[in-house]
Amino acid sequence: MELRVLQYFLAIVREESISGAADYLHISQPTLSRQIKDLEDELGTVLFERGSRRITLTEDGLLLRKRAEEIIGLVNKTESEIISGKTALNGDVYIGCGETEGMRLIAKAIKNVQMDHPDIKFHLHSGNAEDITELLEKGLIDFGVLIGVHELSKYNYLKFPIKDISGVLMRKDSHLAGLEVITEKDLFHLPLIVSSQDLEKDLIPNFLKDKNHRIVATYNLIYNASLMVREGVGYALGLDRLINTDCTSDLCFKPLKPKVEAEIIFIWKKYQQFSKSSQYFLNTIIKMFDEF
Repeated sequence: MELRVLQYFLAIVREESISGAADYLHISQPTLSRQIKDLEDELGTVLFERGSRRITLTEDGLLLRKRAEEIIGLVNKTESEIISGKTALNGDVYIGCGETEGMRLIAKAIKNVQMDHPDIKFHLHSGNAEDITELLEKGLIDFGVLIGVHELSKYNYLKFPIKDISGVLMRKDSHLAGLEVITEKDLFHLPLIVSSQDLEKDLIPNFLKDKNHRIVATYNLIYNASLMVREGVGYALGLDRLINTDCTSDLCFKPLKPKVEAEIIFIWKKYQQFSKSSQYFLNTIIKMFDEF
């Protein structure tokens, strides 16, 4: 059983067709079909059920997919570890990210990588979840950082060892600034500024749908929301630790009660073939999260 043929097999699993995998691998369809037939003969089993529109895995095929992913992953990890010990890596790593405190951990991982391999360059693209997943699907970024609950069936992922806390950004001269936490009742009749993505996806807290709450503006970047808060437009609902609220700032942040937390997820496409630089970065993230 050759490593190359296992990679061919996984390409068919990902593309769900021989023709799609052949295009991806830049080989002819008859050549790929022959390679898979030889693999099935070698193993003495059928790996795919071939339908009119797509192919699916048999029970043995499902087992081989699991083992092939483990084998390819181990080979890539071993290769990365050996090369990193002998050769300076270079190249580009692309990351899509939302606004979250979790990016501090990404920044630390970037710093750790560049200490050993200063020629690796990192490129960050800020956007909402739809932006990030679209870029991942198109292959324009290697990794994504999402906040909250999302459909993850297409991705491998790691959960950050920290969570974001939701609350209200306000001016320090507000009558609510002296409170430790903000409740639903505290926000009655006040002008509110909320995330446009949360509003579109119906992810805003249920109490905001009450007629006693007034949404006067939306935002997709919390920095822009903070400017509206400073100008007295209203109170911004968002995540903690994204806007400076120390003693030098005229703003403060108060968490919601009951407490609302959001998970932070680090994702990448299943069956992704990474560059050595991207694989090294992924290994660094995994190690950092394990040690956190």
